[in-house]
Amino acid sequence: MGNRNSRASSQTRSSHSSVSTVQSKMGRVLGRPMEDVRATYSFGRELGRGQFGVTHLVTHKQTGELLACKSIATRKLLRRDDLEDVRREVQIMHHLTGHRNIVELKGAFEDRQSVNLVMELCAGGELFDRIIARGHYSERAAADLCRQIVTVVHDCHAMGVMHRDLKPENFLFLSEDENSPLKATDFGLSTFFKPGDVFKDLVGSAYYVAPEVLRRSYGPEADIWSSGVILYILLSGVPPFWAAKEKGIFDAILRGHLDFVSDPWPSISRSAKDLIKNMLRADPKERLSAVEVLNHPWMREDGAPDKPLDIAVLTRMNQFRAMNKLKKVALNVIAENLSEEEIVGLKEMFKSMDTDNSGTVTFEELKAGLPKLGSKISESEVRQLMEAADVDGNGTIDYIEFITATMHMNRMEREDHLYTAFEYFDKDKSGYITIEELESALKKYNMGDEKTIKEIIAEVDTNNDGRINYDEFVDMMKKGNPDLASRRRK
Repeated sequence: MGNRNSRASSQTRSSHSSVSTVQSKMGRVLGRPMEDVRATYSFGRELGRGQFGVTHLVTHKQTGELLACKSIATRKLLRRDDLEDVRREVQIMHHLTGHRNIVELKGAFEDRQSVNLVMELCAGGELFDRIIARGHYSERAAADLCRQIVTVVHDCHAMGVMHRDLKPENFLFLSEDENSPLKATDFGLSTFFKPGDVFKDLVGSAYYVAPEVLRRSYGPEADIWSSGVILYILLSGVPPFWAAKEKGIFDAILRGHLDFVSDPWPSISRSAKDLIKNMLRADPKERLSAVEVLNHPWMREDGAPDKPLDIAVLTRMNQFRAMNKLKKVALNVIAENLSEEEIVGLKEMFKSMDTDNSGTVTFEELKAGLPKLGSKISESEVRQLMEAADVDGNGTIDYIEFITATMHMNRMEREDHLYTAFEYFDKDKSGYITIEELESALKKYNMGDEKTIKEIIAEVDTNNDGRINYDEFVDMMKKGNPDLASRRRK
């Protein structure tokens, strides 16, 4: 079975500003100028290896930050499919950025030998190793881990991504701490999907693969099956479908008989077994969705139900709605300068909402599209989001407006992005945005009225000299975003 990528012992996103270019020869995988990852990071010991790549501990030379770098040898990517897989892995990791239980990509670099994915370091090891060390988990501890795993599934599905290779080896602990958060890694087999898509390629790992994948006709429900298998292993220490050879495992999966008789099952609660049965239903239509799993009584035995799940795109649109107009236009400028790989996932979501392929999303399309991502939303909320995202006020959301309102705020960590946006306003390159420059830039978006200008200057011009300097601009861009506020420029 296609176990395409290295068991990355972690993953990571970085400012490319300090990276020296190898030559500006185009890389054949990422399709942009080659860069030398070793100019920015020094390489340490090996953390893990797989069929295509090796993961090393790396240190950012300027900041001293410890990260992990998965290097995929380009000479091994012989088929066009292999290139596509690596490209898609990078696109999907950019698309899922900012989720607590997903390893964060810090940057992707290509040189002559390899594609290097620099990622957050997960120093706590694999879930797989902890299960082996423990034998199996208590029901409470298993519920906590299962909640994190299924939250990943929910986040992926809401963002239009199917993981397709969920297994305990692909979950890493952030630290060695007992209550360390769990992070999903290795998106080498993942793919984008739209509601109703049917997939036929046989991918995944034998013990965890769903029966409909073996029958070569499946959708995102296959991820729930794999999560159910992981939960069975967390509670018992053994896989539910087992044989000495791969064919025997597949036969057992297709038979679908679950053993709840052997030890330790007699001492495990009826509620836990009920959840596993409903995650491992042979018919994917009868299987629980991620939200139903998270709301199952066994998952919230501690009492109160979990708070309703945020749909990432909705959270981002709401954050955008609360911003001042200068910040909205600045983000619009940043969105126009993002690379294809950073926004291809959002582009797919835009296309699935733009049902008449007009290149714009209307109020009706947004109202129909948001619930498909799994969010309950009232008509008045849709209207508020529509008005916020429609930066130029023409009554529809175009592609760049959609990207602007839904991209993750970590795009603003990059100094080059912020500087590009500042320069857009500072037309005379004086190092300040004057009231006149602000007015002429905002007028383009039908928002340069006197009241708006006064409000922006009052909020942003902290030294009260009647204009906005670069530091004031950067502070405004990072304000109101807890992730960024603490990471002022070094």
